[in-house]
Amino acid sequence: MRIARFVAGDDIHYAIVEGPAGEEELHLLVDDPIFGRIEPTGKRLSLGDHRLLAPILPRSKVIAVARNYPAHAAETHTEVPPSPLLFFKPNTSVIGPDDPIVLPDWSQRVDYEGELAVVIGRMTRNVEPEDALKYVYGYTCGNDVTARDVQAAESQWARAKGFDTACPLGPWIVTDLDTTALAVQTRLDGELRQDSTTAEMVFDVPYLISYCSKAFTLLPGDVILTGTPAGIGPIEAGQVVEVTIEDIGTLRNPAVRR
Repeated sequence: MRIARFVAGDDIHYAIVEGPAGEEELHLLVDDPIFGRIEPTGKRLSLGDHRLLAPILPRSKVIAVARNYPAHAAETHTEVPPSPLLFFKPNTSVIGPDDPIVLPDWSQRVDYEGELAVVIGRMTRNVEPEDALKYVYGYTCGNDVTARDVQAAESQWARAKGFDTACPLGPWIVTDLDTTALAVQTRLDGELRQDSTTAEMVFDVPYLISYCSKAFTLLPGDVILTGTPAGIGPIEAGQVVEVTIEDIGTLRNPAVRR
């Protein structure tokens, strides 16, 4: 099932997305399905006539995982950590499909980092890996946009990874997905830059959920970014970044400088 969040008129709605590419329909839901139940209204709209938003705007937090792919650790001349290396991105950094990534004037290099995002569906605390997937609502594409020069200059990553527009999510949430070996690709202006699979992750999705839940209570709507594969690189104003994850879809964002 694909769950989308979109604008119709002046209002924000949620819908189930159905139909083949280019012919998708939005089946409107009564309420936010993450905090309520999935109840269709019976009304249908064309996806092509409406603007998608980030499928989830976390009310609490986005937890991101650093260096979770060995090849990415190697390209940054760092070691794979012995346990997950975590940091936060504020919910004010979240944007949706086709929203612009605004390159800050205080950074000279901003990078894309395509990755799988996990959306939590239930309050989660102290769960073991074998039970972790029971607490997942679904999955979407994420882009851990990073001011790379600032990250290198500052010991804390809050500014480098948490600025406004630094966390694109979308295009929708897919439920009941096997994440053990999903293709993860990132294109810059159509050119393939990242090409890997979630099978290459050091710490898999159940382990990451368990590990995070033993430090922080995870709330419905929280997001875990699971790390990026090798192939990161800079984004320039006017370019377009596309993150594609197998069985989910493509998250597209242009870059601008203001």
